[in-house]
Amino acid sequence: MTKNSGDYAPVNGLNMYYEIHGEGKPLVLVHGAFSAIGSSFGKLLPELAKSRQVIGVELQAHGHTADIDRPLTTENFADDIAALLRYLEIGRADVLGYSMGGFVALNVAIRHPELVRKLVIMSAGYKLSGIHPGLMEGMGEMQPEMMYGSPWHEEYMRIAPRPEDFNTLFAKKTEMDKANQDVPDETIRALKMPVLYLIGDSDLIRPEHAVEFFRLVGGGVFGDMMPMPKSQLAILPGTSHVGMTDRAELLVPMITAFLDAPMPDAG
Repeated sequence: MTKNSGDYAPVNGLNMYYEIHGEGKPLVLVHGAFSAIGSSFGKLLPELAKSRQVIGVELQAHGHTADIDRPLTTENFADDIAALLRYLEIGRADVLGYSMGGFVALNVAIRHPELVRKLVIMSAGYKLSGIHPGLMEGMGEMQPEMMYGSPWHEEYMRIAPRPEDFNTLFAKKTEMDKANQDVPDETIRALKMPVLYLIGDSDLIRPEHAVEFFRLVGGGVFGDMMPMPKSQLAILPGTSHVGMTDRAELLVPMITAFLDAPMPDAG
């Protein structure tokens, strides 16, 4: 498949929007909360699509994908992406997720490991303790009106099939945050695929949490004296959570090099 202006796939009762750009090995992009392909990956996607078949997805109630009578859950999101890959007859893909999409991408790897070749997680944690203290509690007290006029709200008003559903999305996302569970260390340790873990040095995610994750996937060794780990860690300088996806000049070379490297089991 080459560049596609956008299409819909019937998955799990959802009419899920996706776009395909470029040619090569498949790479799935999973956007952040209240976001869509354009707002999360507008700077990254064109560069990544120069060497890969990039599949941008829009999750339930986000972007062009209308909501259905079903809670928003990380598990549902992950299963929807797996169903989309099967619908597209893609046996295995690299998966990259940003923010909420990073946690979703991690859950795709946990729930459907046979579909994930390599995993890239940007600005997402695996435990609530990975987020700076008090931030999630503060977000839980927010009201949808606080987002009116923001770039995310303006994008939703422009592309959502039912713009009037924004407040419903906000309420369902708040319930999703309350229901999310920490991922046990042993589950992270059991991941078989290489993982590239990326955060900004002034991100929502604490730097200590990034190091904890990296150690669980085999990182944090003295690479001159023993084999280099299959997974990688990068903390981008001068980079905030929202500003993360603007750093294409740093991210694209790192992501491309990681994805292009031979799989460990392939020598």
